[in-house]
Amino acid sequence: MAKDTRAILMDAALRTIAERGFAGASARHIATTAGQNQALVFYHFGTVNDLIAAACRESTEARVALYREGFAAATTFAELLALGRRVHDTEHAEGNVAVLAQLLAGARGNEIVAQAVADALGIWIIEVEATLRRVLADSPLLPLVDLGGLARAISAGFIGIELLDGVDPAGATQALTSLEQLAVLTEALLTELDNLGPVTSRLVKHRLKPLLG
Repeated sequence: MAKDTRAILMDAALRTIAERGFAGASARHIATTAGQNQALVFYHFGTVNDLIAAACRESTEARVALYREGFAAATTFAELLALGRRVHDTEHAEGNVAVLAQLLAGARGNEIVAQAVADALGIWIIEVEATLRRVLADSPLLPLVDLGGLARAISAGFIGIELLDGVDPAGATQALTSLEQLAVLTEALLTELDNLGPVTSRLVKHRLKPLLG
């Protein structure tokens, strides 16, 4: 029963944030949304911030789990970006992008929520990095690329597109299309690199190393 109540309160916290914004997610409003006694917020979580943090982490793990099979199946940049577009469309339609925007805003100056948001983004980044490692597995570029940094850059780019979609949907669509075009170009370049002989490949890697750090 306690687990059910915790889940109800976490779901209500996210729904309250979606409806009232982060600033409006008080214990009273969350409890009303949940149909629960306000005291249960403090009994199960201690503080409202801790409730929101728990909801952020657990909901993200649940969302990522829905796409984990898609991440595992992606073997090219194009397939990764196609999955990204599907994530974008689904999460936007279900209102999760609006919640993310509120959580990012609420995280400023709030260490508990900020850490939870960072942890949640880290769950996505793990999947992106694993996919990148698979995509670049046979590429001569693999030893030169900081996969963790690239995974964070891609994830940050998608977050930016998600937030842009709230004020400029056409611009967000244009950005996604441009990324897909870049993915096609990247695949072509990787194919050409794979076809290089060992001597030329080493030369290219030597030339690229200073640029890639």
